[in-house]
Amino acid sequence: MNISATKVTSLIGLLTEEFKGSSKSSVKKIILHGTVSVNGKIITNPSIIINPRDVVTYSKFKPGKTRPAPPLKVLYEDDYLLFVEKPAGILTYGEKGSEGTSVYKKLLEYFQEISNGHDRVYVVHRLDREVSGILLFAKSVEVQEKIKEGWKENEKKYFALVEGKPAEKEGIIKSWLKENSAFKMYTTYESSDAKLAITRYREVKEIPGHTLLEITLETGRKNQIRVQLAEIGCPITGDRKYGSIDPFKRQIRLHAFHFTFNHPVTGERMIIESKLPPGFFTLKAKDERYKT
Repeated sequence: MNISATKVTSLIGLLTEEFKGSSKSSVKKIILHGTVSVNGKIITNPSIIINPRDVVTYSKFKPGKTRPAPPLKVLYEDDYLLFVEKPAGILTYGEKGSEGTSVYKKLLEYFQEISNGHDRVYVVHRLDREVSGILLFAKSVEVQEKIKEGWKENEKKYFALVEGKPAEKEGIIKSWLKENSAFKMYTTYESSDAKLAITRYREVKEIPGHTLLEITLETGRKNQIRVQLAEIGCPITGDRKYGSIDPFKRQIRLHAFHFTFNHPVTGERMIIESKLPPGFFTLKAKDERYKT
């Protein structure tokens, strides 16, 4: 990462201004760590004078030291964004006071480690614990806010393996959703405390007793896909909470596989995709599989 000075200043002064929110002591440690160079030369003196023509580079790593492997599969990364592939069975973001792990906690610890406490990530959206697939994080509060401002311009698609078969090969499900005291979402009538949910579906493939659907969200309500597919008589395989009765491995077959968005900094229209995870079509305890 290149950093430009607009006036004559010290190296520690330039970096303290660049790394907003970081203390001078933490910036000093970054410099002493040997990850900052000026005009191609590693500098460990925080007081060295920097002129506007100087090229200051922050590499995050000492020369010869490679970046450790991330804790999750990275689908795309730049200076502003991080897309990772979330496995089923882990929270996106742990509950307050929880000591358990989460995708956010794993990534935060990783970025803190590789940047000597400088870098972090910020949650943009969430996937249910049981859902796998594409998850987006921002690398600054400013980028996080910009993504949220343009969230309606994004397109998110899922694969859902459901019990049975919808009456139509494709369609739109519209309903009003509320949450009960047991934190379970349910369909209700239009009211001031209910939220409109809109889901599009398209049949992709029939499997004996099941159907693979492509799902496109037009709204992003809690458990929306799970509730609405159950509503039309096609609960997601393995989703006992919302009506699945098949005695299969209790893994909810819902995967976020496609994300189209406008880059919050460059404005470029980008597409991120994720393959179905192993075991998505595993339906029996004996590990009998239907081939995709």
